[in-house]
Amino acid sequence: MPAVVLVGAQWGDEGKGKATDLLGSRVEAVVKFNGGNNAGHTIVIDTERGRETFALHLLPSGILTPGCIPIIGNGVVVDLGVLFDEIDGLTARGVDTTKLVVSGSAHVITPYNRTLDKVTERFAGSRRIGTTGRGIGPTYADKMNRTGIRVQDLFDEHLLRARVTAAAEYKNQVLVKVYNRRALDVRAVIDELLGYAARLRPMVADTSLLIADMLDEGRTVVLEAAQATLLDVDHGTYPFVTSSNATAGGACTGSGVPPTRITGVIGVVKAYTTRVGEGPFPTELLDEQGDRLREAGAEFGTTTGRPRRCGWFDAVIGRYATRINGVTDYVLTKLDVLTGLEEIPVCVAYDIDGVLHEELPASQSQFARAVPIYETFPGWDEDMAKARSLDDLPRTARAYVAALEDMIRAPISAVGVGPGREEIVTVRDLLG
Repeated sequence: MPAVVLVGAQWGDEGKGKATDLLGSRVEAVVKFNGGNNAGHTIVIDTERGRETFALHLLPSGILTPGCIPIIGNGVVVDLGVLFDEIDGLTARGVDTTKLVVSGSAHVITPYNRTLDKVTERFAGSRRIGTTGRGIGPTYADKMNRTGIRVQDLFDEHLLRARVTAAAEYKNQVLVKVYNRRALDVRAVIDELLGYAARLRPMVADTSLLIADMLDEGRTVVLEAAQATLLDVDHGTYPFVTSSNATAGGACTGSGVPPTRITGVIGVVKAYTTRVGEGPFPTELLDEQGDRLREAGAEFGTTTGRPRRCGWFDAVIGRYATRINGVTDYVLTKLDVLTGLEEIPVCVAYDIDGVLHEELPASQSQFARAVPIYETFPGWDEDMAKARSLDDLPRTARAYVAALEDMIRAPISAVGVGPGREEIVTVRDLLG
């Protein structure tokens, strides 16, 4: 049975949670394989209490699907305080969180990681990257430097004290002597981490083995990315990226699932484009049209509340995402947000110093100078919230979807027509 990868195909916030939710009860496990609480999924569900909105930050979106096993993989960095706050918040709303499994090899975000993230970003000033300040980058840096703290370390107090002491003493030197900040209390850091151990222990397992056993038993597993293709540390718009691999290749290293077991890659792409943070954005709209997209699409960060930068659909980065991830199916979200526009421009290529580019330039400096070349499509006024098949969509909306599918070179198998769980047009079965 399939291990299916689910990735964002732009700069994030495409609606990956809605796409995972669309697979519903057919998925028996959802594995988050990268990132931390620096991103979020917003899922809208109709319950017996009415329509409810759930904002997930660290937990896999499968936690909202009854019977599904949510797994935090080894490639994730975990802020344990955030983890338990999120669990408690969902539990209070009647969500069963008891099936959650956490990899013992996932790295832990420590207080000194959070402090250094905030301090270094402030110090960078105009050169800042636009991080969330939640300690994600410093934790991944510790991981690469082999000075990180892993979940499993919390269950060996002697080992934990030795590792935290060694790491924190160095971090304090940086805080005090480089940034002129107060040193952190090393013992307080250790005590904070040890305080989570007892509650955490029952959730921890060898998640790679667990996933392998599930696949052997014929169960369907979704490997869910945080962030998105253009924020991947290797394949994104570096240096304005996240600190992990948010592309399909990262699903293997971040979960322990070998590439030979992956049967499909679902890309999630918004009907327009948004991004949060710094960095080049060729189709960005700094006018009333951008404001309209932001308000109509509720484009404010799930985790940070920051207003998202908005622009027209960029088919160049769509083609790039298809190629980098090997996308087999796309879920197009928020088509309804474009309702009411007389014309809808789509970026089909770039003009860079007078040269036409139909593919993403390999040079970051060239990308920063890219001027979008647009093709314009007619809009529509009809409400599409009740559409459940392509034939239910306005004629011009169908033409828009068909044009995007052709440009990004992979089939669009589902189309989001509203925020609710049921507000989706299914074209083809995402699980084959």
